[in-house]
Amino acid sequence: MGLPGELRVSSYRVVMVGTDGSASSFAAVEGAARLAAACGAELVVVCAYQPMHGPELSRAQDQLGAEAYQVVGSAPAEDTLRAARDRAREQGAPEVRTLAVQDDPVPALVNAAAEHGADLLVVGNRGLRSLAGRILGSVPADIARKAGLDVLIVHTT
Repeated sequence: MGLPGELRVSSYRVVMVGTDGSASSFAAVEGAARLAAACGAELVVVCAYQPMHGPELSRAQDQLGAEAYQVVGSAPAEDTLRAARDRAREQGAPEVRTLAVQDDPVPALVNAAAEHGADLLVVGNRGLRSLAGRILGSVPADIARKAGLDVLIVHTT
């Protein structure tokens, strides 16, 4: 029997991780996948996105022509999630679910964690120590303050 408040890694059943497709976020996915594998937990990979509108969308459609579908709606997020799922499986995650959420990263992750019963939320440390992160806030710091569940910030940069 452990001490009161002692962390029991095996108690994690749903591990959630956010990705934006960057190398550092994929490192967070890989770390979360290894942890999920060790716990026998389900891994839920979330990618937040904001669709293009107006002039930005028009420029993309003009430049990409028939390939414009790749930057419209959730298509970029779905591509990121496919790559993240493959990386997670390579790290031994037994069960991987993906979720594209139209929202900013912090509310997307916090709300998805609540909706999907996450026991642990994993994020990378990118932006945590930058000047912009200290002034404007960073995703890892905001998640740690707002999540209401265990948060693991993995070193990815």
